[in-house]
Amino acid sequence: MAISFDLTEEQQLLVDTIAKFAMNELRKAAREAEETTELPKRLIETGWALGLVPSNIPEAYGGFGAHSALNGVLAAEHLAYGDLAATLAIMAPALFASPLERCGTEAQKTAYLPRFADEPYYPATAALIEPRIRFDPYYLHTTAEVDGDTYRLNGHKCFVPLAAEARLMLVYAREDDQTQAFIVERDTPGVTVGPRESNMGWRALPTYEVALADVRVPRENRLGGEGGCDFRQVLGYSKVGLAAMAVGVAKAAYEFAREYAKERVTFGEPIAQKQAIAFMLAEMALEIDAVRLMTWEAAWKLDKGQDATRECYLAKMTADDMALKVTDNAVQVLGGHGYIRDNPVEMWLRNARGFVTMEGMATA
Repeated sequence: MAISFDLTEEQQLLVDTIAKFAMNELRKAAREAEETTELPKRLIETGWALGLVPSNIPEAYGGFGAHSALNGVLAAEHLAYGDLAATLAIMAPALFASPLERCGTEAQKTAYLPRFADEPYYPATAALIEPRIRFDPYYLHTTAEVDGDTYRLNGHKCFVPLAAEARLMLVYAREDDQTQAFIVERDTPGVTVGPRESNMGWRALPTYEVALADVRVPRENRLGGEGGCDFRQVLGYSKVGLAAMAVGVAKAAYEFAREYAKERVTFGEPIAQKQAIAFMLAEMALEIDAVRLMTWEAAWKLDKGQDATRECYLAKMTADDMALKVTDNAVQVLGGHGYIRDNPVEMWLRNARGFVTMEGMATA
């Protein structure tokens, strides 16, 4: 059987459009946004107008497409190539809409999915990560207990993107030793959004801790209804989305370092011709391409309806290490210039360091 890595005409158009936006808009605004810890509203609205979330919503619910993990990772990589913080903000509503599209009941899809197709930007998010050592998404401390015709949620979450403005939140909790998701409307009693977190990387992205104290939601708000959701699959989509973003960040750092090495002359020749630098750049390129292919394979398996748990896990784990190594090497290539804030590689290094902690903060 022949294997082709050529993009379809539709995929190439998607990549070209996003790449242009990432370079002309996101990359140019990234440093100022990081310094001010504020993402320009115009950027988010323009990014939303690309239609990445509505294109994954079926026409029956107001969208204009069908979900594709492979298209999702293509979009995630090229957006993150511009700026990771803006990418996470633009795609935050997908943390709610995508699991709903894949796992929700017909009533849930009818009630909520049209909101993501009708409005310019509909703020929504998901809460998975918990502020504790050895966090395990398969054994959460946040609990969901049946209480009559409602579920009662109790627990504590952190790194919740856009929690302060989100109108909808998908809260993951432990129910009978299984991780399930619950739809929580804004201003539900018992939900407390804490102060904005101050993070080492992706500083322009507003994330928050969220406390849940006897939060009651109707039993029909359990994602997937009585059957629940396949959390392993939901987490798989998240892993490939984050792996693709790691590739985008690493590629940005690699290309910046490569061009610097070509232009930086010492002892009469560009440092790119020094063996140590040349080998370092070659290894960076090799590792980026390797993780990209792993991510594509995992996404392809998801689209085929196959069990991609292993591939998603390996892609995310390898991407975490790769992004940190590549961005650190980029700082080394620039030497002292890499450590100062005049160049973006130090920002990309700090952003890359966070991938290992970002479980569930993005999805394909």
